[in-house]
Amino acid sequence: MEQKTSSFDRVLGAWDILVIAFGAMIGWGWVVSTGTWIQDGGVLGAAIGFLIGGVMIFFVGLTYAELTSAMPQCGGEHVFSHRAMGPIGSFICTWAIVLGYASVVCFEACALPTIVTYIFPDFLQGYLYTVAGFKVYASWLAVAIGMSILMTYINIRGVKAAAKLQTILTLIIGAAGILLVIVSALTGSVSILEPQAFLPGDSTTTLKAVLAVAVTTPFYFIGFDVIPQAAEEINVPLKKIGKILILSVVCAVLFYALVIIAVGLVLTGSEILAAESGTGLVTADAMAKALSSATMAKVIIIGGMCGIVTSWNSFLMGGSRALYSMAESYMVPRFFAKLHPKYKTPINALYLIGFLSIIAPLAGRKMLVWIVDAGNFGCCLAYCMVALSFLILRKKEPDLPRPFKVSHYKIVGTLAVLMSGLMVALYAIPNSGSTLVWQEWCMAGGWTLLGVVFAVACKRKYQERFGTLALIISDEDAAALQSSDEEISVALDRAIDDAINKILAERRLTTA
Repeated sequence: MEQKTSSFDRVLGAWDILVIAFGAMIGWGWVVSTGTWIQDGGVLGAAIGFLIGGVMIFFVGLTYAELTSAMPQCGGEHVFSHRAMGPIGSFICTWAIVLGYASVVCFEACALPTIVTYIFPDFLQGYLYTVAGFKVYASWLAVAIGMSILMTYINIRGVKAAAKLQTILTLIIGAAGILLVIVSALTGSVSILEPQAFLPGDSTTTLKAVLAVAVTTPFYFIGFDVIPQAAEEINVPLKKIGKILILSVVCAVLFYALVIIAVGLVLTGSEILAAESGTGLVTADAMAKALSSATMAKVIIIGGMCGIVTSWNSFLMGGSRALYSMAESYMVPRFFAKLHPKYKTPINALYLIGFLSIIAPLAGRKMLVWIVDAGNFGCCLAYCMVALSFLILRKKEPDLPRPFKVSHYKIVGTLAVLMSGLMVALYAIPNSGSTLVWQEWCMAGGWTLLGVVFAVACKRKYQERFGTLALIISDEDAAALQSSDEEISVALDRAIDDAINKILAERRLTTA
């Protein structure tokens, strides 16, 4: 490992990182998928399924919280897995998470114009062609591509600008969701909820239905892991970062569960079925019925649009940082390690993911469902490897300073490994209900092949530098980053001085 000074500006506060993570987890699934969840598990069954899934993610989140506080470097999973498993394990873990992030960005590029059509039925103009049964219109492409360019530009301007956008949109999402919960509680009825609380059948049927919902929840909770990716840009004591990460998971779990119950208090089973076969926006229909106003349904739809943008924003941020960290370690071409001279953002990494989001809408929406499933597989694999890294480092480096330290680490780490590993297995086991289809295997395989090409080429070109992990701060200084801004400044100044002295020493040796 080598020491380096951080090239990023530390501009993110506690509120910034909370809304970045929460906004990433609350996309538009709560607007369009609530009806499906209720049909699969019943109202309370679906809510319990999300609580179970939340517990699973909570354990994984605890491992992230401890590792982020111990190793506050840009790259998150890249740094954790490298320290525990070495370059090869780190490459697999980070390449998997980049696949997950990039796939979500591409999906959101298509999701935004799709939801616009619900607000403006005459929006689709200028038919171009059809892909896999999906009709592509010029207006649809214009919105998708235009927003892709805008989101990339905002992220290039700096993480603080992106965080400001995230704050505004997350507040809108939260307000829309809370409004739905309040009006449903005031105008809804338990008598509507009771008949559809659980699926009809015996206890075994009920349990299977609840678990069927729980298995799908990791996709909706992806996003808390963006926090470690931006660790070098966070100006918060490290112990607090871990707590904020866990808080973001708890907030997301409660949000999803309350929205499900709110819909069940207002819409009957037949009304949910009719909404599903109609607009598909069950949550919006619930708002319309609760307030006896079709106009108010658009409040929920606008909240869903904001959710699309917050997820898009967060994963563009996280994916570019992960790719940057790999380039810093000579695992992928150094081209991706370039930072913008003014805004200090990984500009070439942002260009790549932004470019993918620009061309993705050209393939239509149906193909992108496959991309997201393949990306979710990558995220679950990365989660499993991070949880393994957590256990390995507790054994390998017990004295590593950990400002946020998890109690009963063996139980937490083992549960995190088993739960995330189960998700990976369900994607691979035939007839599990979550098995990847052949198109998704082709995408995951193609991404793997590209990673192998990068790894082999970079290993040959950079030789012993391949997989070098550059640390911006020592373990001792990292331990100091948990109390005050003054200690943060002292620790960073010491790290910078050490790096400068090392550079000067190397130059003297070269001159001699």
